[in-house]
Amino acid sequence: IGVLGGMSNQATAEYYRLLNAETNRRLGGWEIAETVIVGVNFGNIEHFVRNNSWTEAGEYLAAKALATQHAGADFLICVSNTMHRVAPRFTRDLQIPFIHIADPTGIAMRDAGVRRVGLLGTRPVMEAAFLKDYYSTKFGIEIMVPDKGEQTEVDRIIFNELVRGQLLDKSRATYVDVCERLHARGAEGIVLGCTEIFLLLGQDDLPDIPLFDTTSLHVKAAVEFAHAKA
Repeated sequence: IGVLGGMSNQATAEYYRLLNAETNRRLGGWEIAETVIVGVNFGNIEHFVRNNSWTEAGEYLAAKALATQHAGADFLICVSNTMHRVAPRFTRDLQIPFIHIADPTGIAMRDAGVRRVGLLGTRPVMEAAFLKDYYSTKFGIEIMVPDKGEQTEVDRIIFNELVRGQLLDKSRATYVDVCERLHARGAEGIVLGCTEIFLLLGQDDLPDIPLFDTTSLHVKAAVEFAHAKA
């Protein structure tokens, strides 16, 4: 399993833990996943995001994705919803498959019968069309987002707290309030569209609103793909 990581180190560490746990759950014994992890400098990613430097981001990640392939990965996953915005660029020269983070999430939502969901993530995820259009075009699912003020706070919590491993009760309460308002507007579920959000917010916090955690769904899809190739 090739892992394009470092976005952030918190998410990457969780991906590694969950990939191994899911592999061991399937295979038992002492089995864990064989992985190639290429970690990028999150300082560079933060700069690209804050400055809307998406061309530079794509070029930077393209070199890292190729390094993952050259290191022996059989396929690639990227641990960031946000950086899937430049997935067409960083996958362009790959000769190995790429598992898009939205595919297992879209399948899970379609299987659950939801047609309209709220999306939490970084500001680029919530503002831009790349994930909204992906879910709509491929899965027929309408995406709703928080209002502008809420987007600012959701994004702030991700960049100032979650990527630093800070899990604060007041921030969890903020996320719960945002989700409940989306639900009141008609969202049938919520996509945790940032790979750190599941560290703060879980299904127990919103028992009446289905949550679709992109991290865990992505991990399960990756292990299933690896298992099928073995």
